[in-house]
Amino acid sequence: QVQLVESGGGLVQAGGSLRLSCAASGRTYRMGWFRQAPGKEREFVAAISWSSITKKYADSVKGRFTISRDNAKNTLYLQMNSLKPEDTAVYSCAAGPNDWGGNDVWSKYDYWGQGTQVTVSS
Repeated sequence: QVQLVESGGGLVQAGGSLRLSCAASGRTYRMGWFRQAPGKEREFVAAISWSSITKKYADSVKGRFTISRDNAKNTLYLQMNSLKPEDTAVYSCAAGPNDWGGNDVWSKYDYWGQGTQVTVSS
């Protein structure tokens, strides 16, 4: 069983930065970030393998967001720069199995955090 707790969300002006953290308890392998804005479907943001060698980003955040992890601390991060109003959403971290298949598909993850709100004002 894995428990995930996100932190670091908040209100920021467009062009600003935020760093999200996801503290995990239990063994984790592939991990990812997803987001959901009001009235929209859950959307893939980024994923990272256990070794951090393999990463994947949604086109909408590529070049602005960076996913990373510290396995010694069992913590996942999402550094978000050059934020835009369209990045406003609830961001959730997720833990998946020890394979890379379906890394951008929310149903391929087994454990989820409660989410943290990110609001970007224009």
